[in-house]
Amino acid sequence: MPGPTAGAAGPAGTAPTTGPDSGPEDAPGTKSAAAASSITGPATIAVLGGLAALGPLTIDLYLPGLPAIADDLHADPAAVQLTLTFSMFGVAAGQLLFGPLSDRFGRRTPLLVGMVLYTLASAVCVLAPNLPVLMAGRFVQGAAGSAGLVIGRAIARDRFQGVAMLRFLASITMISGLAPILAPIVGAQLLRFTSWRGTFGTLTGLGLLLTLASFAALRETLPPASRHGGGVGATLRTMGRLLRDLPFLGLVLTNGLAYGALFGYISGSSTVLQHVFEVSPQTYSLLFGLNSVAIVVMTQVNGRLLAPRFTPRALVLGGLAAAVAAGVALVLGTAVWDAGLVGFCVPLFVMMGSLGVLLPNASALALGLVEPQAAGTAAALLGTFSFLAGAVVAPLSSLGGHPSAVLLAIVVLASGVLSTLTYLVLCRPGRMPEAVEG
Repeated sequence: MPGPTAGAAGPAGTAPTTGPDSGPEDAPGTKSAAAASSITGPATIAVLGGLAALGPLTIDLYLPGLPAIADDLHADPAAVQLTLTFSMFGVAAGQLLFGPLSDRFGRRTPLLVGMVLYTLASAVCVLAPNLPVLMAGRFVQGAAGSAGLVIGRAIARDRFQGVAMLRFLASITMISGLAPILAPIVGAQLLRFTSWRGTFGTLTGLGLLLTLASFAALRETLPPASRHGGGVGATLRTMGRLLRDLPFLGLVLTNGLAYGALFGYISGSSTVLQHVFEVSPQTYSLLFGLNSVAIVVMTQVNGRLLAPRFTPRALVLGGLAAAVAAGVALVLGTAVWDAGLVGFCVPLFVMMGSLGVLLPNASALALGLVEPQAAGTAAALLGTFSFLAGAVVAPLSSLGGHPSAVLLAIVVLASGVLSTLTYLVLCRPGRMPEAVEG
């Protein structure tokens, strides 16, 4: 399966990128091949995966402590919920900052700056004397933590193409996809031993650890010759050019709407399972963990077995078809038939597995459309829309003020259908470069 060609012109016909650092296809033993291999070791992938997971962990780890925050800071519970909104918007906005910065100044320096800011913001949250300070700390935390999420994708575009890129993104997607699912469970366990401030202390320690690991393990992957020399104006022009490119825009929207299904599940499944189906917290944790297994297994199946045999377009379509089928089964099992817990959980398991195929392939296709000096900006647009979609979709599964399995099913199905229609309309075969489609 031929992948996107690193030296091909970008979506706006930019000049090919040449030189020793532009050749993921270089023969083994060359400088480029050696540099690429330097970021594929288990330790480095673990660091990049941890960085990609930091944004979702920041959003979700403290959720079980929200009631305690309201009591301790003498704040209204609804106002405390805004700390979650501030964090999600911080993650979305931060990617628009750090992605373009990494195109201008290289990947390593903006990443390290972001990690230092993240660690300091986390410490502010630990010591926050009141809710406004906590909200400000949460916004900076989310924005700074997003550096790893967006720059990790840009590094993938710098060094890989085709199946190699898919395998790399599959590893990162597996870790970052697990983070929002497992974070509330881990947060609940932390509260058994510490207060909500201890939860933010954990994030402070994690930030410090990842800062040191990034400094030690990550090398620069965007050489000075491949960086753009413009300022804010050049960044805005690049964003505008990318968003006018219909296949790229279609992949951004496809990816983001698929994330909507994920965030809809995360936000609504706890109350639905425990209040509608009356499962115990322990059973809920078990079901949550099983769905985590689905996305882990399918990201690895995608990278190791499917990607070498099928084109990225075929895998995106397959993932979309599975997600829509799962949404239909979920609606039928909750609104039409009384299929009980099995009729609710099995389609969700299938939906989570479909995302393990859909998300890395959609990301790889989108990044394959851009030239290396715009990869950070492209990754920022991918990530920002995903988190904005999540912020919008997450509350929808709780409309009406009471948990509803039917409403959650509709949210999942609608996200899948809209994602599919977007891809079919904006990413038609004639619009996608043949080299990128595979």
